[in-house]
Amino acid sequence: MSYNPNPLYAAPEDWRAYSGVLSRRVFAFILDYVIVALLWIPAAVVLFFLSILTLGLGFLLYPALFVIVAGIYFGLTVGGPRQASLGMRAMGIAMMRVDARPMDFLTAIVHLALFWILNSVLTPLILLAGLFTERSRLIHDLLVGTVTVRTA
Repeated sequence: MSYNPNPLYAAPEDWRAYSGVLSRRVFAFILDYVIVALLWIPAAVVLFFLSILTLGLGFLLYPALFVIVAGIYFGLTVGGPRQASLGMRAMGIAMMRVDARPMDFLTAIVHLALFWILNSVLTPLILLAGLFTERSRLIHDLLVGTVTVRTA
């Protein structure tokens, strides 16, 4: 399978599009959070100077800064035209909606929020679900209506 710059947004039915997706998702997760951590550093510096300009009010955003940076990163990359974050592209996977519509910013943010919420409650079970579900879908994929497919 090769990358198609003009993808059809419908999830493929071929089983080969889903083989090895679960392990690729784990490595993509690690790469993406390294990237988010690296993006967090300049965002923290910018927020520091904005906090000085706002007489300290900007300092109230520091506890939520990682969530804001991660939300913008995943919203723009997964919700973008390639439907994959940088880590997902490096691992050769992309995310698609089951209803054949393209991923948008809001769907990517909801997917990320559900991942964080379900991961904090069902930590080991979130990956175990991918072993038993069709197309290796995780719980938050089932709730949002997305599927992860191989692009390479």
